[in-house]
Amino acid sequence: MRNIHARHKGSILGMAWVFINPLLMLVLYTFVFGIIFGATYGVREDESSFAYAIGLFLSLTLYQLFAETLSVAPTVITSQPNFTKKVVFPLEILPTAHVGAALYHFAASMILVLLGMVLVTHTLTWGILWLPVIIFPLVLLSLGTAWLVSALGVFLRDLTSFVQFLSMALLYASAIFYPSSKVQMHEPIIWDIIKWNPLIHIVDEARRVVLWDLSLNPRRLLYAYICSLVVCLVGFAVFTRLKRSFADVL
Repeated sequence: MRNIHARHKGSILGMAWVFINPLLMLVLYTFVFGIIFGATYGVREDESSFAYAIGLFLSLTLYQLFAETLSVAPTVITSQPNFTKKVVFPLEILPTAHVGAALYHFAASMILVLLGMVLVTHTLTWGILWLPVIIFPLVLLSLGTAWLVSALGVFLRDLTSFVQFLSMALLYASAIFYPSSKVQMHEPIIWDIIKWNPLIHIVDEARRVVLWDLSLNPRRLLYAYICSLVVCLVGFAVFTRLKRSFADVL
């Protein structure tokens, strides 16, 4: 709760930015990719610009959950030296709290996505029930990344600059603005690289079952679960191993 309030402290609109910011980003990306470039997901022949906008909003909402965690992770420990030097304080809570704050903003954006599906495209289906199953590996991936990057950030201060590039690279490598099937058909070499990114499978499956009422691909979802679980366990193990030296470095 402290992280959530600190983010909006002093602003005139306060917590209203939780809803305003994702809507502004949606308008910007929809204008650039949907109108100027004429992008579509191409799954349905009758796909309108509004349907593309909802699909883009859902994709960005999923991506932002991970990107928001990644962007603050390198400085989570270094920005809290008082907590770090208190031996009795469980430092694992600091990265976890930032993931919790990201989940709060994610939930607000998902409310807007669902409202858009009901009011604009009228396409709310039973596939929405699969959403928690698809989101869970994303939470594990975010948590593991937060532990790993925050621990390494204590020793490698250059990570703060590197994650900015990494976050932008993931934005374009996670099928946010386009369907992954287009890459598989036209750019198989590129697909052989980006297919290892678990985010692209999470985003693609969410669109398939929530927006287009298509069947879930269990193999892609299983891969996302395995990758996320591995990252979560490795991240926690690295954090546990390195946290003994945090106070000395700081």
